[in-house]
Amino acid sequence: MPEGTNSQARTPLTYASAGVDLSRAERAKQRIRYLAQKTFTKQVIGDAGGFGGLFRLDTAKYPSPVLVSSADGVGTKLKVAFELGFHHTVGSDLVNHCVNDIAVQGATPLFFLDYLATGKLDPEIAEKVVSGLAEACKANGCALIGGETAQMPGFYADGEYDLAGFIVGVVDKSKLITGKGIRPGDVILGFPSTGLHTNGYSLARKLFFEVARYSPNQYVNDLKEKAGAALMKVHRSYLGVIRKLTALDMAAGMAHITGGGITENLPRILPKTVSAIIETGSWTPPPIFEHLRQLGNVDPQEMLRTFNMGIGLIVVVPAEKFKRAKSMLERAGEKFWVIGRVVKGDRKVLYT
Repeated sequence: MPEGTNSQARTPLTYASAGVDLSRAERAKQRIRYLAQKTFTKQVIGDAGGFGGLFRLDTAKYPSPVLVSSADGVGTKLKVAFELGFHHTVGSDLVNHCVNDIAVQGATPLFFLDYLATGKLDPEIAEKVVSGLAEACKANGCALIGGETAQMPGFYADGEYDLAGFIVGVVDKSKLITGKGIRPGDVILGFPSTGLHTNGYSLARKLFFEVARYSPNQYVNDLKEKAGAALMKVHRSYLGVIRKLTALDMAAGMAHITGGGITENLPRILPKTVSAIIETGSWTPPPIFEHLRQLGNVDPQEMLRTFNMGIGLIVVVPAEKFKRAKSMLERAGEKFWVIGRVVKGDRKVLYT
């Protein structure tokens, strides 16, 4: 026997005694399985719970298919969810973020896998999180075909979890949108965000909860709502408006404005020989951004490289197609602003 152990009768140890309750995990899996099944499309093969999700690609629809994938997490927005006990919308945040990342390249989302990790699994909370994932998957036309639910005692604080996901979409090679065709004179359109989406929360939480000392349930007069509600607005999916534009071949390039703001995300689609001039007074950001700036006396340039500042999607439209695109978007009731133009340059964003 190992030195120092008692050979007398000892209580047998179990996985549960180490903090992992397999019976609770099984109950959670049963709750989650039916939520995933509601998102299944005809291309899904098999059932949830296998060692790998199976999906059949429709090669007749895509003669030269290109798979487009992305992975992301919800980040410290989850801290606000924990404080409020509000777990339903974070799944939608995650799915919509990932959908936007591939949609700006012209891809149609096919399937999604999630990763939920916690110290001690609460089946009810897990079900709320996954219900948000499933609802957003169904709304975006993709299947939730699998994932991982991990219990790691001692790794996460009580009541906390992490949430991440992985999406795969497809686009025919001829329809792939990379931005390589962007030219000087092209028009830059901005589409409104619902708020912070899922980026900049480390600074936003510091300003709200440490500098201003708000509680999540405190009403903020400048925002006309509670602090927590302002921070928990769901990350918007832009799949609908993107499809309207791409169906008519009106997008030379598209950028999902996430961490790094317009400053860092827009250059990702610009050719080396052009820059973008952005007119900062051409749109009206939600009031939360100005409130955050005032709370911390944050430099305007720092705001622009931290937050989306009310623009969640940028679409670069060829100059000759702008009038048609504008007319189509207005008829469709899509809100947007003309926020800038493309000029000769060296792949930078210039603000005026």
